Amino acid sequence: MAEEEYGSFVDWNQMGDLAKSSGPTKVDCKDLKEFKQMARQGYWAKNHKLRAQVYQQLIKAIPCRTVTPDAEVYRDIMGNAATKKPSSHIPLPEFVDGNPVPQYCLKAEGVASAHKIINCLAGQFPDISHCPALPAMTSLLLHFSVDEAQCFEHVSRILACNEPGKRLLDQTFLAYESSCMTFGDLANKYCPAAHKLIVATAQDVLEVYSDWQRWVLGDLPFSHMVRVLDVYLVEGYKILYRVAIALLRFYRKHKAASQGGQGSPQQQDSSKIKADIQAFVKGVASTVTPDKLLEKAFSLRLFSRKEITLLQLTNEKSLQQKGITVKQKRRNVQLALNPDTFSSEIVSAKEMRDIWSWIPERFALCQPQLLFTTSNHGCSLNRFYQHCEGYEPTLLLIRTTDGDVCGAFLSTDWEERKRGGNKLSFFGTGECFVFKLKPEMERYEWVVIGHPELASSIKTQVQEDTASSEGQNEDNNSLPQPEKLAGNLSPFLSARHFNLNSKNTSMFMAGNFDSIIVGGGDGNALYIDAELNRGRTGRCTTFDNPPLCAETFQVSLLEVWGFQDTMAS
Repeated sequence: MAEEEYGSFVDWNQMGDLAKSSGPTKVDCKDLKEFKQMARQGYWAKNHKLRAQVYQQLIKAIPCRTVTPDAEVYRDIMGNAATKKPSSHIPLPEFVDGNPVPQYCLKAEGVASAHKIINCLAGQFPDISHCPALPAMTSLLLHFSVDEAQCFEHVSRILACNEPGKRLLDQTFLAYESSCMTFGDLANKYCPAAHKLIVATAQDVLEVYSDWQRWVLGDLPFSHMVRVLDVYLVEGYKILYRVAIALLRFYRKHKAASQGGQGSPQQQDSSKIKADIQAFVKGVASTVTPDKLLEKAFSLRLFSRKEITLLQLTNEKSLQQKGITVKQKRRNVQLALNPDTFSSEIVSAKEMRDIWSWIPERFALCQPQLLFTTSNHGCSLNRFYQHCEGYEPTLLLIRTTDGDVCGAFLSTDWEERKRGGNKLSFFGTGECFVFKLKPEMERYEWVVIGHPELASSIKTQVQEDTASSEGQNEDNNSLPQPEKLAGNLSPFLSARHFNLNSKNTSMFMAGNFDSIIVGGGDGNALYIDAELNRGRTGRCTTFDNPPLCAETFQVSLLEVWGFQDTMAS
């Protein structure tokens, strides 16, 4: 029986249907693609022993450091202690950040064994400084281990994975914190309705998202978590993002159903929102089956592991530049938008806070810094450039004489326009977006985010075109992106990572002596003349946006905001 070989730590009364051993009894497969398909389909999900054997096979295949502790090391270290009754009173290492060992379906002695294993791992991996997911991972694998030593070896191999570009568990605060920022970016892009709900209800969005890993590794019911683990051991870290975003979507649906037709949700302390999400995830089995959860997770059209890794690295670099490499009191994103000190003639502090919820997470702790305003600096494109050059990114806000408000988040320094000489050439990255605030609030991102099929990993030949100085070609601009130095590019969603039709889908921002343009391809999202007085807006292929206000408009006021690093000395 399975429990004889792989269940000595399991309380079978809690396992329910998972205690049954039905379905296939062996996996005859060595092809990774086939394994991936079998994992997603739950091929070994109904046979505990087979699942344990598959886990062993998958974990043994993980490329590891040359010296990786194995089962024999555990037996040598623990010696006679391995035969003694373990105790759950053994404190866990500080690097688990107070996260307990989830019991799942373990016996009480099993939880105590997990404590022993984690403490032994702490001695063998002194470089681990922050790993809050370790208790959950150890508990999960103990369900499918012959003894403590085998579980120790399996977790060791996961921690010691050294395959380039692959990550399994965060082991430093920098990696963990950047993963929270990356999750915020992904939630913002792939479940905007749920993200909008969190922004509207939580005082600190980053604080809520800091729990994203725990939703999956800790709060999910065991029946759901083992199905996630099936895929995680084949596909890696990205599945955690997928499942967490799927949970966030289900949470929003749950809140919408429970609130009915009631008015706007009230803002609450972030800890209450965190507790509410945690309670929902723990009880998710009442409304969402494991297969339904995975189906939702894999329906998300996320970017590839490469792009997500680039975003993670960008967020890590941002944290390093701010000096945030060890755990400290979390900064509240709201503090950067103090209504007592913030002053704009176009938007209120509340509206600016809403815009702040859209920007990439690595800028969330920055404070808005007014760089240019027509009310102070006059209606001159030349002065616009003088005040905005040297700042990256920037936020453009426009109020029309009709009272409409629209704008754009622009990822790249306006000085880049000079690289095209006298030619009007597009530059920028896919982090740019355009938006409207009044009469209604809506954001329009790079079209490739919603349609990844437009992108491939092959780089295109960069071309350049010219637009007339009178701006006669703006409505059908076909200006591609000029070549940029790699060091100057934002790694995430940079057009150089994709084989794009540069004549329509990667035209982010452009400027010369007589106009500035945001968005190109069959029209422009925004076109402003040299006097910063008149403008046009229309659909463009890059952002696939409708007109942001009246198609031809007169500028009442224009502001440009920079992002001041509040952590800088």
